[in-house]
Amino acid sequence: MSRPPRTVPGFLAWRASLDPDHVAIEVRGGTKLTLADWHERANAAAHGLRERGVRRGDRVALVFGPASWPEFAVAYCAVQRAGAVAMPLTARLSEAQIAYALTHSGATALLHDGTPPNVTGVWTATPADVATQTRLPLTEPMPDSPAQILYTSGTTGRPKGVTATHANLTIGAPWHPKRLRLGHSNRFAHAFEIGTNAAQTMLLNALYTKAGSLTLARATPARFARLIADTEVGTVFLVPALAVELLGALGETPLDHVHLVGSTAAPLPPVVARRLASMFPNAAVVNYYTSTEAAPAQTEMIFDPGRPDAIGQPTPGTLMIADGAGKPLRQGATGEVWLHSSHPREYFRDPVATGDTFQGEWVRMGDLGRLDADGYLYLVDRCEDVVKTGAFKVSTVEVEAALFEHPQVADAAVVGVPHPVLGHVLAAVVVPAGSEPSLPELRRFLSTRLADYQLPARLVLRDQLPRNAGGKVHKRQLAAGLAGPPEGAA
Repeated sequence: MSRPPRTVPGFLAWRASLDPDHVAIEVRGGTKLTLADWHERANAAAHGLRERGVRRGDRVALVFGPASWPEFAVAYCAVQRAGAVAMPLTARLSEAQIAYALTHSGATALLHDGTPPNVTGVWTATPADVATQTRLPLTEPMPDSPAQILYTSGTTGRPKGVTATHANLTIGAPWHPKRLRLGHSNRFAHAFEIGTNAAQTMLLNALYTKAGSLTLARATPARFARLIADTEVGTVFLVPALAVELLGALGETPLDHVHLVGSTAAPLPPVVARRLASMFPNAAVVNYYTSTEAAPAQTEMIFDPGRPDAIGQPTPGTLMIADGAGKPLRQGATGEVWLHSSHPREYFRDPVATGDTFQGEWVRMGDLGRLDADGYLYLVDRCEDVVKTGAFKVSTVEVEAALFEHPQVADAAVVGVPHPVLGHVLAAVVVPAGSEPSLPELRRFLSTRLADYQLPARLVLRDQLPRNAGGKVHKRQLAAGLAGPPEGAA
């Protein structure tokens, strides 16, 4: 059997020829998309894009809400089939943010689900609008040509466009129908926002795995809990923030039909991983570690109660701990984490940032970490999130993990705030689980788990934490809001 082409639309054509009636994507209570329909509709839209003047290398923005996953999938493959570059943007962005991405990328068109943003400088249409029966000649894109641009969340500044080639997107794609992944599941469930790196992984999973994608038009913890109670769902993908909310919505009855629970976007607190393992007794609870820049390179770690903080045991040559200049450090030392990618991505129109993050086939993750004697990876913190307080450097990840151990803490984040003597002190923002915890009691609880210099100088109660579409906490926004003494602080 010949191997499928190393492009996403080429792979779609290959899978559609083998299993045309397979439901690849379903929005519960909404629309379904079979592989045959996906391929046929994407081809029709690709020819229409060419008729409208879209040429090889043009950037085409995609703005679709969660109810429109099938339409988004059609548009994504259509753009690439036409030789252009697909640029997914979350529908939660403001029109000013969308306009910035369009201007920065030099996009020529924008495909949407019927509710276009109010932007100028590009023409807009739905995939159905551009579909045509005319068949202009289309050639398969080259594997090393640009296929996709994803804009980063911008939690630390202006979003950057991360460009991936077709070869990058098809690394690890199966080449034989008996090698399709997630063979233990009929469906995998998720609730990721279109436009995020995690959502792109789900889109590719709909092509590269045996299971079909199942999601929601409007996701809430209760609705997601009902979705995964469906016995066809054998795999669940989520982020730690959703995991916390999901556990509160599931009730007490374990779900033994689920075989894999995968968490991504941020470290999974050990106490949350333990609770997931209890709720899904037959499932492997896996922490995936990657980034928009490094994907699809990643580490993965099945939760091990003996190593609750470990996030992976990478094979030699795929990860290194380095100093600020990118030079490898000795084993056990704490330094910057780098992942290896055989077809690395790059920042679009930003050579300075590209040179800082990408060195050959190595990608700087922006995290501090260490490898233990057995080769397991432990994250210390995001480089910019480490708080220097007096003579000490404190990991906010470690303090957050201790907060999650308290039964009355549903969610938590720790940031540094200015201090006239120490430079910075720690401030912890806590979302209560049910009744509000006593702040003095919470301090006593932390004092049994942390050193004195790790204890937050301020504890603040909030109803929720500010998060981006990918589920990551906006720590800059959180820190800015703690400039004054907020209500509920101690």
